[in-house]
This record gives sequence, structure tokens and C-alpha cells, in this order.
Amino acid sequence: MPSESEIQEINIHSRMKLVDRKILIMSGKGGVGKSTVTVNLANALLAMGHTVGVLDTDIHGPNIPKMFGCENAILQSTEDGKSILPVSPRAGLKVVSMSFALGDPDQAIIFRGPMKIGVIKQFLADVEWGTLDYLLIDSPPGTGDEQLAVCQSVPDLTGCILVTTPQQVAILDAKKSVNFARQLSVDVIGLVENMSCLICPDCGKRIPVFGKDGGKNLCKEMGIPFLGEIPMELGLQQDEDLGVNWLEKNPDSESSKAFRDIAQYLHGTLKFKHTPYVPSFDSCSPSACASCTANCSSKKS
Repeated sequence: MPSESEIQEINIHSRMKLVDRKILIMSGKGGVGKSTVTVNLANALLAMGHTVGVLDTDIHGPNIPKMFGCENAILQSTEDGKSILPVSPRAGLKVVSMSFALGDPDQAIIFRGPMKIGVIKQFLADVEWGTLDYLLIDSPPGTGDEQLAVCQSVPDLTGCILVTTPQQVAILDAKKSVNFARQLSVDVIGLVENMSCLICPDCGKRIPVFGKDGGKNLCKEMGIPFLGEIPMELGLQQDEDLGVNWLEKNPDSESSKAFRDIAQYLHGTLKFKHTPYVPSFDSCSPSACASCTANCSSKKS
């Protein structure tokens, strides 16, 4: 019989083959607005009529639920207890986060690497994601266990989107994320420069608070696509804290237009594939085939 880890791998492939585009959203440095980009891209894709899942793999600081206005939700299971049901804050959107498994929102998650990897794999294998056009996977800063778990566990990963701000300390860390992706043979879809400037609410002047063109220059240096600039606008942070859909409330804002442009670029550019799953388990044998759902040559012999 397949081992527990082998069964989990089979389940991950079974779940993920129903998702067309699976995108890891990364940042080398903390505080650059990666979760802001994830949430607003999800809202932009939803507005285009796509079905979207958001997996929050930031185990220690899960903020995605608050930004979607569903931080008080609790994960439920199916009647048979075999699957986890994602939270659905609005039609077409499914969200899963460690935050939904905590009784106390102020509780600290004290996990070592293997435990974090285990949680991420469980979310991939056991959550009833269903059929989705997009799965956006939000990650913590850096190039550690969480990003590695996603890149090594998600089959047919479409690629990663990098988020940075213009200043050099953020650009230095963004370079590491590019090299991380290349070492793991993960396509770099492109880079988003968040907080590219502050738009003055009185005169409309663009103030380069964190410098200028850092993201564009990095893209030229590293040979990756530049997806766009997201300006800072007053009100965005407050709406995120309240779980309000910024794009829906402020459709004519510069940042809303930028998020919609990026979403349209993604949908027009990204192709998807579903590679048949062929396991290579040591425990594979004719007697194990009855309980195995993988599409492998053993079943045909």
C-alpha cells in the first residue's frame, strides 16, 4: 500500500489538476506589500469573471483573511471528514489560511520548518479547492521553507510574481528571489513595483518616497518582465484593515487601474498545462493499485 506521504502526493496532484494557473507571489524583503498585491490581483481577476483561490502560506503572520474581511471565519470539513472546505468571502473566491485554524487571533504560531511544510502540503492535499481559473499562493518574505514547499509540491506551477519597492535594500533582496526561482527552474512571470510613488491627494503630484525606477532597472538587469507600478494612495491601507474591496470602491484610482492592467496581462499571457501524473513510489505494486488514483503505467499492465 502507498505510504501516508505518497497518498498525500497523489491527493495534491488530484486537487491541483483542476486549477488552471497556479502562481506563487514572493518578496525578498518584508513590508513591500506582497499581500496587498495578492489580494488586489485576486479582486481584479474576480471582476474579470474568473474563479480564484488564495492560499496564505504565511504561517506566522497570516494577514490575507483580514484584508478579505473574513478573519473571523473558521475552517470546516466535509460531511465525511476527508476534506477541508475553504472560506468563501464572496462568489468565485476561495481562501485558506492558518488564521482560520486559530481560536485566538493573537496566538503566536511557533513552528519549525518541517511543521510549516506539513501544513502547506495539507492545505494543498486536503482542501476542496474544486475547479479554479487561478490559485494565488501568498508567501512570507524570503526564500525559505514556505516557498520551497510550494515550488516542490505544486505540480505544473505556472510561475512566480515578485513584489518589491523601489529602494535598493528591497531590490537587493528581490534579486535573491529571482535567483531562487531560477535555481528551482520556476518561471519568473514578472515583477511588480509596489509603492512606486505617493500620489498627493491635494495636487496629484507623484512623490518618489522610496526612490525611483528600482523595479524597472532590476528587470532590465535580470532579464525579467516588468508587470507595472502600483502607487501609494491614501485610503488603501484603511480599506485593507476593514476588509473592503479597494478596486470595487475606488475603480478610477491609479492603483486600481494598475492592478486591473496586471490582471489582464496575466490572463492574456499565461498558458496552462495539466501534466498526467506518473508516480515513482517504492511501494508501487499491483496490490496497491486498487487504492491508488494516480494515472500510471502499472494500471495499464
